[in-house]
Amino acid sequence: MIRFESAAVHGIPLSPRARGERVQGEGGTGPLRRIPCLAALLLIACSAASAATLVKAGHLVDPRTGHVLSPAAVLIEGDKIEEVGLPSQVAQHAPAGVETIDLGDATLLPGLIDSHTHLLLDVVIPPPAEVERRYNGRFAPGLLLAIAAMSPSERVLRGAEAAREDLESGFTTVRNLGHSGVDGDVALRNAIDAGRVPGPRILACGRKLSGTGSYMLNLNPALFDTILDQEFLRFDGPDAARRAVRENVLYGVDIIKIAAEDDVTAGEMAALVEEAHHEGLRVAVHAKTPPNIQIALDAGADSIEHGDEIIDAQLSEMRAKGIFLDVTETFYGGRFANLETDVVVSPESKSAWAASAEKRSRETQKRIQRILSSGVKFAAGSDMCWYYPGKTRGEATATMFPALRDAGMPPLEILRAVTTRAAELLGGAWPDRVGAIEAGKLADLVAVAGDPLADITELERVRFVMKGGRVYVRRLP
Repeated sequence: MIRFESAAVHGIPLSPRARGERVQGEGGTGPLRRIPCLAALLLIACSAASAATLVKAGHLVDPRTGHVLSPAAVLIEGDKIEEVGLPSQVAQHAPAGVETIDLGDATLLPGLIDSHTHLLLDVVIPPPAEVERRYNGRFAPGLLLAIAAMSPSERVLRGAEAAREDLESGFTTVRNLGHSGVDGDVALRNAIDAGRVPGPRILACGRKLSGTGSYMLNLNPALFDTILDQEFLRFDGPDAARRAVRENVLYGVDIIKIAAEDDVTAGEMAALVEEAHHEGLRVAVHAKTPPNIQIALDAGADSIEHGDEIIDAQLSEMRAKGIFLDVTETFYGGRFANLETDVVVSPESKSAWAASAEKRSRETQKRIQRILSSGVKFAAGSDMCWYYPGKTRGEATATMFPALRDAGMPPLEILRAVTTRAAELLGGAWPDRVGAIEAGKLADLVAVAGDPLADITELERVRFVMKGGRVYVRRLP
């Protein structure tokens, strides 16, 4: 069976797409390029003849309510869900010639959403001697190599591989929040939307906006601007902050990502958020300490990324204002050591790093419980940007599920954080398109063999992936 993915034609600026609205060309009705006319007609005929699909499974989880429908069926027309219900009822409305996919006793779930990833970055952990002599030593050397040792084209190709592997692990939508060069994630998004390469739907942020002192220090002064301008839009003052937002808009981004470190003032943050909202774009702010979180909250940011040291008063304020917290705890419980299996680490370094991880884990457990009891809206992101020995990018991304469980988050809350709540975090019309298996939404489905509400690690073993009505993975009957 031949099926086309939705195509999107992206104009500048991209506020409609950022709002999750269908833009000109989406829906598979646009012209086919680079295909001879006769072949195009044949492909269209084949696609139209098999546009309806009936997916049956033993169970279907609704993350919004926690209800499980058993057995279950989903009728799909083109790239949209037409009906959900018991197989005996749904089958009555299926058109003649419908293709049936029977997944046996599997459990169907909505396509997963990673609300914080970095597809065009694949950082290799350096040896301890290098880590200890550098500011941000585990991350900054790898970031520097990505910027200076790879061409933008190579980074996009690496990102295309990571995107495909994410999709194969069940992630059908992602927010790519920086570290993609000038517009690498925008180019990758467009290629995926046009059906040229497989991957999840991407909300792209282009370059991350930051002050002048973040991430990498002590670079060669002759190269400092040249290197950082490939990865960041830097600003110094409110007017420069507004210009940075406008420049990113020219590249067709879907979201503005800001790094709120100690070098960002309240006035700059207010200008950034105001300008982004004026352009119809939501704002995600990397912030970890209470002062930096607060200037983002005061400015009206849409989400706080990480929020490692967030205090209860700020959680209450976020709840009142409807601001999301994006939880990124993939390496909870010392799991960062899994990235260092190929690195020779001295016993002294291992002991020091393990003690630091243990302290952080205790703090994280308390913070997760405070988040759960606060009533704040939260989603979960992998923050995956690392080379993970022995795993594909998608498998590495999915390690966030046992990490969140071990940090104290119940399975249903984890599932909501990567489906219904994550869709709400995306904003605009996105909640009407993704995040749940409901009539009218895009046909993004995944299936696992077991019960994810009993064992969330089932999400590490996705056996079936459908995005927009097209099957990408089927490892079930």
